[in-house]
Amino acid sequence: MDNLSDFNTVALNEGDRVLILAPHPDDETIATGGIIQQAVAMGLPTRVVWLTYGDNNETSFLVYRHRPTGGAKAVQGMGLVRHDEGVAAAGVLGLRPDQLTFLGYPDFRTLVIWNEHWGDAEPCESMFTRTRVVPYANAFRPGTPYKADEILADLETVLREFRPTVVFVSHPGDHNPDHQSLYLFTRVALWNLADEMQPKVHPFLVHHPEWPPAEGYHPDVPLLPPDRLAADMEWYQHPVGAQAAELKHSALSQHATQYKVDRNYLDSFIRANELFGDLPVLTLQQGGLGLAPAGAPATEVPISSDLTHAEQAKYVGIERRALWQEGGNLVVSVDYTGKMGKNAGLSVYCFGYRPDRPFREMPKLNIRLGAVRSGVYDGSRKLAKPPVEMIRRDGGVIVRIPLELLGSPQRILGSARTYLGKVPLDWIAWRVVEVPPQAGS
Repeated sequence: MDNLSDFNTVALNEGDRVLILAPHPDDETIATGGIIQQAVAMGLPTRVVWLTYGDNNETSFLVYRHRPTGGAKAVQGMGLVRHDEGVAAAGVLGLRPDQLTFLGYPDFRTLVIWNEHWGDAEPCESMFTRTRVVPYANAFRPGTPYKADEILADLETVLREFRPTVVFVSHPGDHNPDHQSLYLFTRVALWNLADEMQPKVHPFLVHHPEWPPAEGYHPDVPLLPPDRLAADMEWYQHPVGAQAAELKHSALSQHATQYKVDRNYLDSFIRANELFGDLPVLTLQQGGLGLAPAGAPATEVPISSDLTHAEQAKYVGIERRALWQEGGNLVVSVDYTGKMGKNAGLSVYCFGYRPDRPFREMPKLNIRLGAVRSGVYDGSRKLAKPPVEMIRRDGGVIVRIPLELLGSPQRILGSARTYLGKVPLDWIAWRVVEVPPQAGS
């Protein structure tokens, strides 16, 4: 894919209702500033919802204030500054304050909430605001505990109230954890509401290594997908003309706390188009991901590592992975690349979903296989003697997980990450896996 003619176009139609779900103030302009302008010009009902106030960015706050931002109240004050920046930027793009919603969950902690803070778990604590509840009086639900159930409930409320026909949301392959979590929460919310609505979903990518290329303001240059993801999915683009690019640039500059420290990076998204795409849903079969007939041996599926070739040679990457059903088990196979594979740790995440059981009650497994210690966790709770088989072999690992332990799911949300000690090295983006009825009933 070398030019815009290689992509299908995201089209807004009369009668559409446009919902933009942004992890932080500035993501709405970076990823959908052109989309917002078209929706406004067409008179379409449009709403922007931010997951966080972006209050965990000490570096940008230091540059903005010219002094350290110490103390929880001071950090919350910077969250309010970013709130106002988001309102100002949206105003430049043509949106009114009553079209904007801030949920107020903790910046850079929402993936931790997704992984560990469901049901009876304690609310998560914010890194800098040092609170376990939404501290902002102008948020959607002030005082709401920092728990996964609450994020999911808020998104379902927004979806039910607004009833979008098209949703723009962050990408599961994004390297920022809040971007990953917002995609995951949105997917579950839409599955829960599938009988009420089935909007088109267009994920947008913001954070990825060495991307976009050619940092700086290049409004005539197309925005193309990263090489590592270009062939993994079908990509769509929305053209951004010269006048729209100029207005988008003006809106982006309203995010002054971020613009002062990352101007060249942010300007990299002022391009001739905006880019959208989603990783395809996989189907669990005996012997492979829908790529081999039933009963065939597991197919090793090459994936694009997030490490460069030089980094792979030095550290531990994920070279290949395979996923298949073996009787009543989900089998995950991961092969490492690099010189230190025997000392590497691996975390495999598998969250089950079925529509007839509340998601908060479904198992959310994290299988940790370390060089010294290993264990299986359901959220933050370590399971005693779980029936999970973990086999370390030369250059890789095989994990067998009973589907029953996952709640006999109809879908699985899964990911994997390698570690050296506690240092994360490489990862597999979150994927949706459909489980055939005979395996998930």
